Amino acid sequence: MTAIIIIEDDEKIRNYLTALIAGSGAFDLQAGFASAEDAIQYFESGMGDMVELVLTDIHLPGKTGIEFIAWLKPLRPEIQFMVLSAYDEADKVFKALKAGATGYILKNTTAAKLIEALSDLQKGGSPMSNEIARKVVNAFQQDIVYTDAKENLSGRENEVLQWLSKGYSYKDIASSLFISVETVRTHIRNIYEKLQVPNKMEALRKAGLR
Repeated sequence: MTAIIIIEDDEKIRNYLTALIAGSGAFDLQAGFASAEDAIQYFESGMGDMVELVLTDIHLPGKTGIEFIAWLKPLRPEIQFMVLSAYDEADKVFKALKAGATGYILKNTTAAKLIEALSDLQKGGSPMSNEIARKVVNAFQQDIVYTDAKENLSGRENEVLQWLSKGYSYKDIASSLFISVETVRTHIRNIYEKLQVPNKMEALRKAGLR
C-alpha cells in the first residue's frame, strides 16, 4: 500500500483524517503531525524514507504547509503532495502548486471524494476541487498564449501518450517500452504537469489525440 503522512494542526480534523485514511484499506498511514516542524524532524531522523504521499493543510503553527512542501520537494522529488485547505484564494493555490503540490482540494470535500483524490494522485493525476480547478483555468485564460501542447513533451513522453491513446494499460506500456510501471507513472505525471491537465482524457484531448 502507498505510504502516506498527514499534517493538520486541528486535532479533530486530524483524527478524522487518520480514521478515514487508515480505514480506507488503500493507504498505509505512517504518521500524523500537528505542525510542519514535527514533520521535518520526522524526515530528518530518517523515519520518513518510505513516504510516498503527503496530505497537508496550509495554515499551520510555525512553518506553513507551503513552506514545508518547498522544503521537502527538492529533497524528495518523488513524493506527491496534496493540499487540503479551507482556503481557495488564487494566490495560495498558485503558491502551493509552485512549491511542489500536485493536488489541491478543499476541506468540504466528501470522504469518498478525498480518498478518490488521493488514489488519483498516487496514479499520476493532479486532482483539484472544482472551485480550485476553475481558478486555475481562469488564471491561465487571462494571459495564456497558445502553443502546440505536445511541443513541451519529451520524445519518450510523446511515445507514452501515443500508447495511452491506443488504450494500453500502464503495465502494457511498460512492457512495450521495456521500462518499469513506476517509470510509466512518472512519465504520465510529467505529461499531466506539462499539459496542465488533471487526467488521461484531458491530456489526450489537449494533445489532439481525442
